[in-house]
Amino acid sequence: MTKVPEKIYSLLREDQMIPIHFDQEWIEHLQSTFQQDGPWDMWEVFQMAYQAEEMMKIKDFDELQCLSHLSNLTPFPHQIETAKKVLNEMHGRAILADEVGLGKTIEAGLIIKEYLIRGLVKKILILVPASLVLQWTRELNQKFDIPAVAQKKEWMWEKYDIIVASMDTAKRPPHREIILKQDYDMLVVDEAHKLKNKNTKNWEFINNIRKKFILLLTATPIQNDMIELYNLVTLLKPGQLGRYYHFQKEHMKDKRSPKNKERLRAEIEKVMIRNKRSDENIQLEFPKRIVRNIAIELTEPERRLYDEISNFVKGNYRKYRGDMQNMLALITLQREICSSRDAAFITLVNMFKKSGGSEEMKEEILRLIRIAKEVEVQSKLEKAISLLKELKNEKVIIFTEYRATQEFLMSKLAEEGIRTVPYRGGFNRGKKDWMMELFERKAQVMVATEAGGEGINLQFCNHIINYDLPWNPMRVEQRIGRVHRLGQTKDVYIYNLSTNQTIEEHILYLLHEKINMFENVIGSLDTILEKLQMKDFESNIMDIMIEAKDDQEVRKRLAGIGNRIKNGVKENR
Repeated sequence: MTKVPEKIYSLLREDQMIPIHFDQEWIEHLQSTFQQDGPWDMWEVFQMAYQAEEMMKIKDFDELQCLSHLSNLTPFPHQIETAKKVLNEMHGRAILADEVGLGKTIEAGLIIKEYLIRGLVKKILILVPASLVLQWTRELNQKFDIPAVAQKKEWMWEKYDIIVASMDTAKRPPHREIILKQDYDMLVVDEAHKLKNKNTKNWEFINNIRKKFILLLTATPIQNDMIELYNLVTLLKPGQLGRYYHFQKEHMKDKRSPKNKERLRAEIEKVMIRNKRSDENIQLEFPKRIVRNIAIELTEPERRLYDEISNFVKGNYRKYRGDMQNMLALITLQREICSSRDAAFITLVNMFKKSGGSEEMKEEILRLIRIAKEVEVQSKLEKAISLLKELKNEKVIIFTEYRATQEFLMSKLAEEGIRTVPYRGGFNRGKKDWMMELFERKAQVMVATEAGGEGINLQFCNHIINYDLPWNPMRVEQRIGRVHRLGQTKDVYIYNLSTNQTIEEHILYLLHEKINMFENVIGSLDTILEKLQMKDFESNIMDIMIEAKDDQEVRKRLAGIGNRIKNGVKENR
């Protein structure tokens, strides 16, 4: 009797794959043929065997095998090319530095999956910000079929091969000691810009972890501060840039200025991949950004409060120049009065408590508190409620910079029967995940603070209300990036609430008219601001507001800042 080839026989005997109501005479005929003449007399059987061998054959070692294993994901071409480059040229040690929204997490997932399929890794540690632990775990499981688990208990470090944990937890005892005793095949670190300083515990901890392969993910370009650049590359691949004194001699004019740029760039490109939206090979169609600026007129009590607080801030800002604590309180107060009476009220109370023995200052603050109490109607709140009722069937995220404004909004929207959930930086990992799920399934509105907005992905929502406007344009882009990113299928609507004849009106002019912040993705804005020596953006704005003679001069000087940023964007591209 001719023996049936094992591959074909295994297919034939899996009767459960064939619905029982089908006519199965052909199987019996095929079995009979095998027994009498052998399988290779039948051309159809030969073709089946040949096709099976072809499917199992690896045509090119450089190809990604993982692509045929991804049933829930279709990667973009730039993500596939990045994974290939890490595999074939960088040998599993790389900095993934794509601009925000281009899918660094997907690139990392492709690389992890490829190394797993090839049998090159088994034990993997993934360290991310606490707010992203569950998001990473979900994406690896759902999109890549990678059995990652979120670290919750001490015993999990040794039990599970693929574990996602927060950096803050991992570097603390007793977790630190357990991790440093183990050998990892691959280490992945998200938000890796936090590793730039060699003198930090983060850098030292990552450097001491035993690992074969390492991926560092950061959207922040690293070519600005030369020392930080050296530290990050050394963490990834010691010796790539030589000894420190050699690096200083060959590549540093000073702390911020490189020399021998082309040679340095060539060395960096051996370990770093940076895809930009402006690159010709990045052919992605992001949904549109549709912007609506909503001007709000203050009531007489609101106008009086704004003017009195502005005069108070101007009068004391010069007095406290150099006193960072008091200067920061004054800047915060000036920004808060454009957000809500409640936010400004709390800051005034705190300033009163810290005013010491200055009776004159205490009396002035008490006078402002009494004026604040006279504000009964808040015009911005009324406009927000009206807008939300227009959008009653849509998911909306409202961003504010202040916890007091967040709680005020939650309370007032609840009175209007609008279902809301909060989201802020102080929530633990589990509560953040719960709030995200409630927002997606139950509530119409999420009210998020600036700190809470970092790291969350809300592609199921496409309406953003900027209840107050950050003075720093980088924070505006971070807000919009929560919904305007890969995976968003709808146009994104951005509503900017701005109070007329206030500093907020001038900020909107800068962000909207001068640098088109809401319509365009500016990319590495933090790097641009650093190069322009405008990293402390709030202080720059405050100086303009204090020193300008009138609104016209404020507008003119802000226009100058806008032009510098636009030129910086062009140079960066």
